[in-house]
Formats: sequence, C-alpha cells, structure tokens
Amino acid sequence: MRGACARNGHNEQASEFISMAAAHLHREVIMDEDHKIVSADEWLKARLDLLAKEKEFSRLRDQLNQQRRELPWERVDKEYVFDGTNGRATLAQLFENRSQLIVYHFMFAPDWEAGCKHCSWWADNFERNIVHLKHRDVTMVAISHAPLHKIEVFKQRMGWTFNWVSAANTDFNYDYHVSFKPADVDKGEIYHNYRPKQSSMSEVAGVSVFFKDPQGGIFHTYSCYERGLDMLNAGYHLLDLVPKGRDEEGLPFPQAWVRHRDAYQDPRPAAGAHS
Repeated sequence: MRGACARNGHNEQASEFISMAAAHLHREVIMDEDHKIVSADEWLKARLDLLAKEKEFSRLRDQLNQQRRELPWERVDKEYVFDGTNGRATLAQLFENRSQLIVYHFMFAPDWEAGCKHCSWWADNFERNIVHLKHRDVTMVAISHAPLHKIEVFKQRMGWTFNWVSAANTDFNYDYHVSFKPADVDKGEIYHNYRPKQSSMSEVAGVSVFFKDPQGGIFHTYSCYERGLDMLNAGYHLLDLVPKGRDEEGLPFPQAWVRHRDAYQDPRPAAGAHS
C-alpha cells in the first residue's frame, strides 16, 4: 500500500492523472515499436519454456505455503474487545464458531472520513470470497482503528457485507503493528514488517491469522505486510497476465492510479467506443 492512502487533495489527483496519462502514452509507443513478433511455432516454443518455469514456481509456492503453515504459533493471552454492528465482541467471538480467523488490517485512521482507497481495492477482492471461506472453517473480518460510526458509513457507501469492527478502544492495532502512536510518528520511525522503518505514517495495512483450539485458546499463527499482501488481490494477478502488466512504471508511487471504485474517471474511452 506504501502509504498512498495519506495522499489527498484535488491538485495532487490532477497531477497524478497527468503523470499517469503521459506514462501510459510513452509505454504504448515503446511496446508497439519494440515488442518481438514471431511465428506460431516460435511462439509455442517460447510458451513451453515459460510453462516449465511456471510449473517450478507453483511447486516452490506449494513448499512455501507448507512452511507458512508449519510456523510456530504464539498464544494470545491479551483480551481484545472490538466495537461492531451487533455490539462489542471479543477476539474469540470474531471466529463465529469456526477455528480459523483471517483479519484484514484495513487502513482507516480515526481522523479520516473514508477508508484507504488501496485497502478498498483489496476489500473489493475478498468481499465475495468470504462465503466460500466459511465452508473451509475460516472466518474473515476487517479491523480498523477508526470509530465504528465512520466505518459503517463508509462500508455502506462501498456496498460491502463483510464483518468490519473497530479497534478504537483496544491496543490490537498497536500490538500487531498496523497503527502507530503519535510519539513514534513524530519521531519518524515506526516498527513495520518486522523491522524499524523510517516513516511518519500513522496507519499501515496487513493481514493476521489466528487459530482457536477446542478449549478456546487463541493463537497468532501468521502476519504479513507490504508486498506480502499481493496474494490477496486477484486484480493484481489478472494484471500480471496482460502485456502491460501492472503498468505502474513512471507513476509518482505504486498504486497512484487506484481510486475507490465509485471515484474512477476513465481518461479515455474503451477501444472501439463511439462518442
């Protein structure tokens, strides 16, 4: 997410728009002039070479996934109580009678009026997956630092149905290193992604996973941040399939093009469209 959620203002958006349009035009010219064109037989040979690499990558990914599941766990002894639509809820209650819980740490600071536009793209991706996860003994929720009333207004605007609770009255966001206290922000150094980092951000995104045993014990099994979140975004995986890829080179920062899904203004009509 790279802190882009803190960037606001119409002038900055206009500047980003101009930069993005120029980058797109430049990239189109380069791709049209330089991309290699081959015969069907040559294309097939190149594709089979890449397929071998894709299969090896899949095997390595399976191994990495297994190593992730084999990580040791840490017991969660601290009591966390969140504010939700149906009242206050403990971390244990967020599991909803399932044994596995995925928490998406949604960037939404207490003084913001809307949730992070980049986290919103991630939420658009997992919103309709939650019903499927429930059938694999998994509950998924979003947790933010903002007060519940702001969360609910924004959630309604976006049309989401997932459970989204507020950690405004707990240390949860601080303990899982996705919100930072004013003293740390003022110093310009936060602890993020398992290391000290020079940053004045007050909020970051992340994902944390928990397990609850039959006796009610809760364990933290995994957390990831930054590029580790790519695995949750099917949109990025789709972009990785197309010739331009993510097409973010030359932008002011990665994801500078991302908007809340009700705020896009297409800079040009689709190919073949008529005015």
